[in-house]
Amino acid sequence: MSDSIRIGFVGAGGNTRARHIPGLQEIAGVELYGVCNRHEESTQKIASEFGITETYSDWKDLIADDRIDAVVIGTWPNLHCEVTVAALEAGKHVLCEARMARNLAEGTQMLECAQKHSELTAMIVPSPFGLVHGDYLKSILDHGFIGELRELVVLGADDAFWDYSQYLHPRQDQQLSGQNILTLGILHETASRWIPATEQVFAQSKIFEPQRPVDSQSEMAEVTVPDSLQVMTKLAGGGRGIYHISGISLFGPGQQIHLYGSEGTIKVHFDAKWEQGEQVLTGRIGDTALKILEIPENEQGKWRVEESFIAAIRGEEPVLLNNFDTALKYMQFTEGVHQSSLQQKPISLPVE
Repeated sequence: MSDSIRIGFVGAGGNTRARHIPGLQEIAGVELYGVCNRHEESTQKIASEFGITETYSDWKDLIADDRIDAVVIGTWPNLHCEVTVAALEAGKHVLCEARMARNLAEGTQMLECAQKHSELTAMIVPSPFGLVHGDYLKSILDHGFIGELRELVVLGADDAFWDYSQYLHPRQDQQLSGQNILTLGILHETASRWIPATEQVFAQSKIFEPQRPVDSQSEMAEVTVPDSLQVMTKLAGGGRGIYHISGISLFGPGQQIHLYGSEGTIKVHFDAKWEQGEQVLTGRIGDTALKILEIPENEQGKWRVEESFIAAIRGEEPVLLNNFDTALKYMQFTEGVHQSSLQQKPISLPVE
């Protein structure tokens, strides 16, 4: 393959249109070559809007096109495994939208296929949370800023699905979204960049609103993903964690990650109202109150997923956020939470 890279898109959801396509358009030597969306009408619309050369009525035809070098998968998780495996077997690099897959079995199949084709770049889109302050927080944590980590608190509770008169969302359909519950995966992935490995989970969940209307249909559909979840965890080194994940919390706390240590505290809040999308509060022994963490611009991180993907294909840098090995670790976590909730008992990680 030459330095010129032709990209094909299987699925072009909101994140693909907002981030991946514009990001790839900015990179020299990258051509947006083909697209296959869910319906022919939307496929043609996206091709016209973004100047994509070829359209396909079946994603398998896109995968089979030898003119395409790399595939960006922007579908719901129900197709991630099938499309990823097909693309890798066809000799194409893969950037797959998160979550990695619907369940651990599919994620494992994806990893094994990527290992079989190690000459290809296989990357999962990372959580966008914590990218600005993430590396800096990791460095001060490694240097003992909070001392020994004692407690982790992960909050992902809002009213996104409180109104049961709204149509069934794909995130409420386990067949499409898999075992990940609401923001559990994205927040755990983010927290995992800063904490020791999770060794055990103990979860409970409930569906408070069991039915939703379906767009353009008269009957109601069953909600198959819990709208309320609580998880207790045990971390390597002895720390403990609590997760509160909910889509039915009126005036809930939103998305936050708290780290409480023997010598200090770090609280990370995620909200679009802040310019950077996140705000970090810190405090140590002797401080009278938490204070906002401000770091120099040259030490801040940023979204560079598309740049990283192309650089990895060209052999300029390894995949860091996220390779399939990293992604499978959060699949282990969501699988453990799922099993624990069903069996009503603690589950040790990694799940067999």
